[in-house]
Amino acid sequence: MCDNDSFDDMVEYELRARELSRRRFGAIAMGTSLTMMLPPLAGAAVAVKEAEVEIKTPDGVCDAHFVHPAEGRHPAVLVWPDIFGLRPTFREMGKRLAESGYAVLTVNPFYRTKKAPTSPEKADFNDPATRTALMGLAGSLNATTATADAKAFIGWLDAQSAVDTKKKVGTTGYCMGGPITMRTAATLPERVGAGASFHGGGLVTDKPDSPHLLVPKMKAHYLFAIAQNDDEKQPDAKDALRAAFAAVKLPAEIEVYPAMHGWCPPDSRVYDEAQAEKAWARLLALFKTALV
Repeated sequence: MCDNDSFDDMVEYELRARELSRRRFGAIAMGTSLTMMLPPLAGAAVAVKEAEVEIKTPDGVCDAHFVHPAEGRHPAVLVWPDIFGLRPTFREMGKRLAESGYAVLTVNPFYRTKKAPTSPEKADFNDPATRTALMGLAGSLNATTATADAKAFIGWLDAQSAVDTKKKVGTTGYCMGGPITMRTAATLPERVGAGASFHGGGLVTDKPDSPHLLVPKMKAHYLFAIAQNDDEKQPDAKDALRAAFAAVKLPAEIEVYPAMHGWCPPDSRVYDEAQAEKAWARLLALFKTALV
């Protein structure tokens, strides 16, 4: 759910990133284990159960990945992937989060159009056909679909025996998923206690339905991990976010990371391990204090 400017930015970022990340991406392409790249924090890992699930929504049936600790009830987390959709990397990221004590649902945001995978393996955003297809998928989403999906997905989570409904729900989003977390938090303020946006696009716009204008409807504590080149493109966005959260006295950690747009998922061409691990640690710190 990015506007046209955000799509143009993604093209620019991918082009600039190709040479910067060639060696790291090559290692992934040669078969580097995603699980090995995503260890839980020391002493935090627990045994988990995972499954591919289907969730009924007002618009159809969404395919998703659900993973949770093997025993007990735990806070739920709803994950919104980036434009490349639900794929092995995001399943592993969900598993890693579950190993730290959360019941994690990672959805296919494009289920209305097609089941996952919704992008080719090792998809190249620079390829015109791939880019056109992905932009078409993202363009099929809007504020209305985000609201309907948030209600359906969190409703499904609350019906699962592995979910502790006495604890608040967390939500995370990457790239286009960032603003969807904000719509989720505004739609279900009594349930969503924490949100995190990683290199989110379109968080602050000049449109009347801009995500940052929804902050007064939220009760969630927030983490915004902003890419350096996103900040260069829109330097006033972080200030607008800070002002919005300060106005309603909601805690929000807003930081510009010295990394490229898209740096968090390990299969990204611009993956930055050190900065991704820093962002992951801040996410766990947020959930520890806010999902109570």
